[in-house]
Amino acid sequence: MAKKTVVGRVKHIPQRTCVGCREALAKRQLLRVVRTADGVRLDPTGKLAGRGAYLHDKRSCWARGLKGALARALKTELSKEDRARLLEFMNSLPEAETDGSAM
Repeated sequence: MAKKTVVGRVKHIPQRTCVGCREALAKRQLLRVVRTADGVRLDPTGKLAGRGAYLHDKRSCWARGLKGALARALKTELSKEDRARLLEFMNSLPEAETDGSAM
């Protein structure tokens, strides 16, 4: 009988798609927004119960998402309070990502 070689297992990394730019990345690299009974809110743990959608931590993705893609992904209408809360968070995000190559 031939000996079996043991190959190390590769850990599975869950992938999610940003609803703003449609880029697929590792789940941990995106921010989760969740629809709960209390409304739409940010989910920093990624574990809240409810329908979720993912966005980059870039203002451009949030702007595109708030135009309609986020509401479609969550299958709900964003209330004025939810939209205001999400806009406030969006305004705290960086304007554009700098990669440091311009040095």
